[in-house]
Amino acid sequence: MVKDQLQEQKKAEKVEVASYFNGMGFDRWNRIYSESDDVNQVQKNIRIGHQKTVDDVLNWISESGDLNKLSFCDAGCGVGSLTLPLAELGVNSLFASDISEAMVNETRTRAQNASLDLSKLSFNVSDLESLRGSFHTVVCLDVFIHYPQEAAEEMVKHLCSLTEERLIVSFAPYTPFLALLKRIGQFFPGPSKTTRAYTLREKGIMSAARECGFEIVRSKLNQAPFYFSKLIEFRKVKQVTN
Repeated sequence: MVKDQLQEQKKAEKVEVASYFNGMGFDRWNRIYSESDDVNQVQKNIRIGHQKTVDDVLNWISESGDLNKLSFCDAGCGVGSLTLPLAELGVNSLFASDISEAMVNETRTRAQNASLDLSKLSFNVSDLESLRGSFHTVVCLDVFIHYPQEAAEEMVKHLCSLTEERLIVSFAPYTPFLALLKRIGQFFPGPSKTTRAYTLREKGIMSAARECGFEIVRSKLNQAPFYFSKLIEFRKVKQVTN
């Protein structure tokens, strides 16, 4: 009975998130993740913080050598904040997916406007649970904010199953201070922000990855006013054979 209730709650939240990011959420985040001046100070700070996270991921990935030989999945691509610059680095195979059709369409439009080689890009409308495939590197940035702790840990395990070598994730880390900010409505501001926003305990995220045979390589906390994101890179532990 409890399990059924949890499943129904997850379905309802998924519908809520998809509806939000296909509607007013798309308009808001499309402006935030652009060069538009039509944003308030809080949104500007979120833009700055998110860009720090994206830049770190690009720097880490740039160390991989010949990206033309590697496949990538941007899980929860939004409007292409990571997808586009990653394609510009010379990635040969890039799969961009998001639960919001409006977001995916915007990513495709931005890629076309940037004259990127669309033959190397695949676009997909899907929630994280439904993602299938096998990729050298899977990246999931600032998406777990829509998942409570247990569901986020399950999602880490699912993403590990799609990952041949490297998984990079970011999430809002739980701290008593951030929990307090969230409760008083300052961490995720905006009267029309209707989806739930979760902070996660880092220990649980790391344990989920370790259960799947991944170890942490490095991590970093990026922050700006109203933006806190823990970025972690995991690598699959190579099995030693005699």
